[in-house]
Amino acid sequence: MSPDSVRLLNGSSLCSGRLEVKSDQSWSSVCETDFDQQDAEVVCRQLGCGPPSVLQGALYGEVEAPAWSKEFQCGGHESALLDCRSSGSARNSCSAGKAVGLTCSEPDRIRLVGGDSHCAGILELKYLGDWKPVFIRHWNLKAAAVVCEHLGCGSAVSAQSEDSTEKNVWLIRPDCVKPGSALWECAKSGYSSNVLKVTCSEPDDVRLVGGANLCAGMVEVKHLGEWRPVEESDWTLKAAAVVCEHLDCGSAVSVEQRQKSLTLVWQLKPDCVQSGSALRDCVSSSLSFFVLDLTCSDSVRLLNGSSLCSGRLEVKSNQSWSSVCEADFDQQDAEVVCRELGCGPPSVLQGALYGEVEAPVWSKEYQCGGHESALLDCRSSGSARNSCSPGKAVGLTCSESVRLMGGVSPCAGILEVKLGDWKPVFVPNWSLKEAAVICEHLGCGSAVSLRMITKSLARLPTRIKPECVQSFCAVRECVTSVYSLNILDFTCSGQQEAELEQTGKH
Repeated sequence: MSPDSVRLLNGSSLCSGRLEVKSDQSWSSVCETDFDQQDAEVVCRQLGCGPPSVLQGALYGEVEAPAWSKEFQCGGHESALLDCRSSGSARNSCSAGKAVGLTCSEPDRIRLVGGDSHCAGILELKYLGDWKPVFIRHWNLKAAAVVCEHLGCGSAVSAQSEDSTEKNVWLIRPDCVKPGSALWECAKSGYSSNVLKVTCSEPDDVRLVGGANLCAGMVEVKHLGEWRPVEESDWTLKAAAVVCEHLDCGSAVSVEQRQKSLTLVWQLKPDCVQSGSALRDCVSSSLSFFVLDLTCSDSVRLLNGSSLCSGRLEVKSNQSWSSVCEADFDQQDAEVVCRELGCGPPSVLQGALYGEVEAPVWSKEYQCGGHESALLDCRSSGSARNSCSPGKAVGLTCSESVRLMGGVSPCAGILEVKLGDWKPVFVPNWSLKEAAVICEHLGCGSAVSLRMITKSLARLPTRIKPECVQSFCAVRECVTSVYSLNILDFTCSGQQEAELEQTGKH
């Protein structure tokens, strides 16, 4: 769809003004009530501008054109406004001051030219329609890092002044080179025999190799141009979820330690990754015998919940995510989703628990038997709906997969957590106070005894980070990929409630 189908009028630039949309060779204004932030993001992108900064009626004069007769329902990722879904709107005019006025940020158009990639070369800026080299006095790596980040490259490797035969340059004030600033705002035409040459590292990337699909396998990271396995170093599902999200692979289901011969690895600090920092800020070089294996859910995920086992359900098909309407989803379907995510049985199935639907709606009704291993393995039939009524998108809470095994009753035995498979776990420095959380969660009364034992098991126990004990609802996300030689044996006071006995059978 051409940018000719949208325009902004009466503004100070092509990136601001009153919005009009073209259809059947005529232009229409758009009413505020039919337009939101996601729609604005699409318009700004379509016009080649930066993200929207102001969305408000009457900023750029009263409406003159007829009103657009549909409500836009963009997800924010579309390349053109008319590519978005829309629904009929009863209005054919806007109230005074209610036509959409939009200000997009100006694009900061910079590039590096003459290098081996887009991450190296002479710095150029496009301003007032002209590309020219840039010269900035007092240039350093800190300033170069701003340019590297803007271009989506890695960290700044070098920054230096270089002689040039091109004398016409954009002169930039040094104080403009800082995060969030726009270089064009400080540019003025000038002359210099020097230009700036910047070299950034290539952007880091991550992949999973050797698994059943692209969303499972050994974690590898590309850093400084080199792919290496990631060292297993106390990774949890919570940290691994960042990698799954980066790969658009749904939720983290399991993390495993795999032994190899001594090899060069990238060590990624899990807490750093989990904090949202760029991978390059969390990486160091190391040697290790142990690497990290990760399995993501691939085609289902739960969003906006308090843990990986709760949230609004979305399903992936053809590389796009869709929400599911309550009317197309039942208890058997929920059992399959919880199993696929590595969680326990569903405990709550209810719309609007985790926010309103934002993604498009899945167009099929699921007909699971409850025994399938993945939702997309279930039979399905076409559904006429393409949207959910407010509050009717599926919200799902799966129980935590925790049990006590090998004791005289379901309320005694070795503590196990399900991470793909059931695994014994060990938590250092536990007392009866922390053990009481487990007993209560299982409906087994209070903790009577707790002992650490060393026992030879076919499945090596994995460790839980101690600080996760007090937030037990998400204990599964705090099980690390590090193995232990010890296990915990519990005895609780009570008898398990009938409905909770099933947790140990899945």
